[in-house]
Amino acid sequence: MEVIASRDFNQLYIYLDILFLAGLASLLFYSKRYMTLIFGLFGGVVYFLVDYGIFYLLLGTRAVHGADPLVFLLWLSMSYGFTNFTWIWLFLNRDKRFLEWSVLIVAGWLAVALLSQNLGASFGEISISRGTSSYHGAMALVLFAGYAFLIVLNLRSEKEGKPRIDIARLLFMGILVQFSWEAVLLITGIRAPGIYPLVINSLLETNLGMPIIYFIHKAATGIYSEELGHARVADERPKLRMID
Repeated sequence: MEVIASRDFNQLYIYLDILFLAGLASLLFYSKRYMTLIFGLFGGVVYFLVDYGIFYLLLGTRAVHGADPLVFLLWLSMSYGFTNFTWIWLFLNRDKRFLEWSVLIVAGWLAVALLSQNLGASFGEISISRGTSSYHGAMALVLFAGYAFLIVLNLRSEKEGKPRIDIARLLFMGILVQFSWEAVLLITGIRAPGIYPLVINSLLETNLGMPIIYFIHKAATGIYSEELGHARVADERPKLRMID
């Protein structure tokens, strides 16, 4: 089934979003959440490689009207890649201020969308769309493989009497991140009406990377602390809770 994810907004949205991203990055740096900041920037690069390299250049499913595709998709990828990966990393860290960071990110998305609509009438319009029929099957396979691997690990852990990975928490965050910004786009009128992109993308797109991100987080926090010093003793490090 073809699901068309489209957006229509003005250029002021981009400028306001850049200010929001700069503020978010500055707060992460000020609060010495250096590893979170680095992982957020890494997320932007990953999104760009996928969106511009695969969706736009390789598959031709991404269309951009009213802006230079390279520059535009670089901003778009850094915008959602940075915020999504930052939010996920804070979650995996069990950051003591996770609620505050969550409210900040979602409120920022809402403010940028609504302010651009109220104040951006004199700015140029941009329209983008992305078809999904050529790759959602591959995404579903990656999703299945990642969670199947975690399930196998948990079954082995049960047999050996070891703690299990909390898969429910990974699913919760993987769905929540995508659902939140899809919902903001929908209720502010930037996304075309319809619930298919909201439901299908929320279940699939960000969520498919959660098993991989879990292992990246586990490996990275085993070496470095959040302030990029030597990691503390393993039992003291923030990490995803294991189930007894």
